[in-house]
Amino acid sequence: MRLPKRLTLEMLERIVADAVMVNLSLITALVVRFLFMVVTGEGNPEASVAFYTRTWQQYVHAYRSSAWLLTLVCLVVFYLSGFYTYGRSYRGRYKALLIFQAVTVSYLVFGFLSYFIHALTPLPRSVLLGSWLLSAVLVGGLRVFSALWRQATWAEASIWGRPERRRLRNILVIGGAGYIGSVLVRKLLARGYDVTVLDALVYGDEGIRDLHGQPHFEFIHGDLRDIETVVRALQYADAVVHLGALVGDPACALDERLTLEINLAATRIIAEVARGFGVERFIFASTCSVYGASDELLDERSALNPVSLYARSKIGSESMLLAMSDGRFAPVILRLATVYGLSPRPRFDLVVNLLAAKATYEKRITIFGGNQWRPFVHVEDVAEAILKCLDAPLDVVRGQIFNVGSDEQNYRIAEIGDIIQRLMPDVEVVYQGEDMDRRNYRVSFAKIRRHLNFTPRHTVADGILEIKAAIEEGRIKDYREARYSNYKTLSEEHNSTLIRCTSLTLLYADIYAGGGGEG
Repeated sequence: MRLPKRLTLEMLERIVADAVMVNLSLITALVVRFLFMVVTGEGNPEASVAFYTRTWQQYVHAYRSSAWLLTLVCLVVFYLSGFYTYGRSYRGRYKALLIFQAVTVSYLVFGFLSYFIHALTPLPRSVLLGSWLLSAVLVGGLRVFSALWRQATWAEASIWGRPERRRLRNILVIGGAGYIGSVLVRKLLARGYDVTVLDALVYGDEGIRDLHGQPHFEFIHGDLRDIETVVRALQYADAVVHLGALVGDPACALDERLTLEINLAATRIIAEVARGFGVERFIFASTCSVYGASDELLDERSALNPVSLYARSKIGSESMLLAMSDGRFAPVILRLATVYGLSPRPRFDLVVNLLAAKATYEKRITIFGGNQWRPFVHVEDVAEAILKCLDAPLDVVRGQIFNVGSDEQNYRIAEIGDIIQRLMPDVEVVYQGEDMDRRNYRVSFAKIRRHLNFTPRHTVADGILEIKAAIEEGRIKDYREARYSNYKTLSEEHNSTLIRCTSLTLLYADIYAGGGGEG
C-alpha cells in the first residue's frame, strides 16, 4: 500500500537516475574491457578485425540480456535500503557505507541469479568487477553532487535575500483522530499534503473514520509511547504536529504516572526520533493553563504558575523541546486558549461546549463562581494557527512560543453564561458559590498576530450556535455519553493501550517524576 501512495515525481526521478548510472557503469566496464583487449591483443595477438567485431557483438548481446536484470535487482535493493523513501539508515551518519553496501549486495544477488538463469550471456568477471566499482562511485557521487548543489544554491539564494524553503510534503499528526487533530487533518488534506496520523484511538475512530481510503491519508494505529511505532510513523515525515496527550486537569489527575509517561516522556522520545530522522519542524500543542492563576495580562514572557499536573507536564515538555532547538531541529510551542466548537470528534468536557449543550437540552445551566478569567479559541482557528506555523519561514518560528487565541475572547466565565442567555433567551442561568478550579488568567495574543498574522475568525457565539444546531438536528444524540469526555472515557473504559508501557518510557517517567515535572 505504501509504494503507490509515495510514488512521487521526485522518487521517479531518483529511480531513473540510478537506473541510468547502473547501465552507464555496465556499458563503461564493457567498453573499457573491449578496448583493453584491442590495445594489448590479449589472448590473440594476431586477431583479425572479424574477431574483434564478433567479440564486440558478444559484449552487446551480453549487455542486452543482462542489463535488465541487473537494473531491476539494483533498484529493488536500493528501495529496500531507503534510497527513495529516506529510510532510517539512509538518513543516518553512515549513508556512504549504506550506499556501498547496497551496490555490493545488488551485484552479489545479480551474480547469484545469473548462475541459475541460463538464458543470460555470462559477463566477464573483470566487467562485473569494474561495473560494481563504477556503480558505487556513480550512485554515491550522484547524491554527493546533489547535496553540494543544494548547498551552493542555498548559499547563493541567501546572499540575494531569498533563501530556499524546504518543501513540506508529508505531515505526521500525532493524535490526529482527536478533537483538534481531526479538524487539522482535513485542512491539511484539502491543501494537498500527504498526512500520516498516529493515534491509539482511545476515544474511538469517529474523528477520522471517513478518511480511510483517501489517497493522501495514512493511519497508523499505535501507542505514541512505543518507539517502534513512532519510528514507523516518522519514516516519511517532513514535519510533525504533536497533539497526542492526556488533555484536561481531571483526566490527568486520574493517574499521575500515566500522565507523565504520555505527556512528558513520550514527547521526548518522539522529539529525539524526529530529530534523528532530520525532521526540522516540530509543532507542539501546549496550553495557556501553564499560566495558572494571575490577575495580570499575561504574554509568552510571563512567569508560569501551574496549578495542575496537566499544566506541569506541558511545562516540562516545553522546556525539554526548547532545549533541543538547534540548527537541525526547530520546535514551535503553541499555548492554546480554552478550545470550543464542533469537531468530527466532539468534546463536551470543555466549558463553552458543555454549557451550550446543557442549555440546549435542559434549558438551565449552573455557573460556579464566574469571576475567573479564561481565554477562548475555536477549534477551527487552532487548526489554522498550526497551518500558519507550517507555512511560516523556519527562522520565524524556530524555538518560539505563541499563545493561540485573541484578546477579544478573554472572558470571565459568568460572561459565557450571559452570551448563552442572549442567544437562547429561554435558558435559565444560575450562579452558585465558588468554583473549585483555581485557574484564573487573561492572556495577550499580540505575538502570534504580529509574527504570523493570525487572527481568529470565529467567536464564542459562533461556537454556541454550532453546538445548539448539532443537537437540534440530531447530529449529537446525547452529550453526556462517555466518549465525549476525556475524563469519563479514561475512568470508565479500561483501555489496554493505556496500561501497556515500554521500559524506556517508565525510565523517563521516573526521571521526570523525581524532578517535579517542570524540567
